[in-house]
Amino acid sequence: MPDPLAPDLPPTGALERACLTALPAPRQAWDGPFVLKAFLGGTGRANACCSLDPALDPELADRIARIEALYHRLGLISRFRSTPLDPPGLGAALEARGYAEEKAESLVNCGPLAPVARADAAVRDEDGPSEAWMGLVATAEYQTPARRAEKLGNKDLLAVPCAWLVLREEGVDAACLAAVTDGPFCGIFDLATRAEFRRRGLGARIIGAAADWARGLGAQWLYAQVASDNLASCALQARLGMREAYRYRYYVKPAPG
Repeated sequence: MPDPLAPDLPPTGALERACLTALPAPRQAWDGPFVLKAFLGGTGRANACCSLDPALDPELADRIARIEALYHRLGLISRFRSTPLDPPGLGAALEARGYAEEKAESLVNCGPLAPVARADAAVRDEDGPSEAWMGLVATAEYQTPARRAEKLGNKDLLAVPCAWLVLREEGVDAACLAAVTDGPFCGIFDLATRAEFRRRGLGARIIGAAADWARGLGAQWLYAQVASDNLASCALQARLGMREAYRYRYYVKPAPG
């Protein structure tokens, strides 16, 4: 059935499942329509729960309380990822329990993969989050110990193909990203370019190489998650034919004390 938010793109539910597969966690549980993930508290998606069914949930209040207690028992912030698949009233119910919105709203952008795919001899696959790949990621975002440990642990948790790509330019490892395929979908994550190489088209080149790799595995759609205020990444993805499929935000509540 076409998605009412973006009828010519894959359904929100299918993209959400691909995102969940691409960012695994060692601890996972279900409570009704909510899937709960717990890792080390470093990244949002691997330490949050989200609904995969937007139907009315008569047990919502009790369910929120149970989920919150589980995260706090694990020593983690209770974090809900709010998407168009929320049951009615989720946001209001969370706010009533003292949850606050965390950071800016984020987009899931998606577009056809084939027009983007382009082999690039300057791009190599590190076959894991190598020192070179991790060093490039650190040029674009602050790496807390927990966040770094989660990225290093992803290879052992993933059950689908992943490529940790590095683009070398002028004798320097200049850009990186991780690409994860899951059936018809390829997700791109952790795109980073060294400051001195920015605005030279390296982001588009390494995404093209990721799309070429994924096309060889049968992928047809390219998707990415990006903060709505990350204007540079949003513009790059738009130039590559990717557009908004839906939005999400996090609601968080720290453990008492």
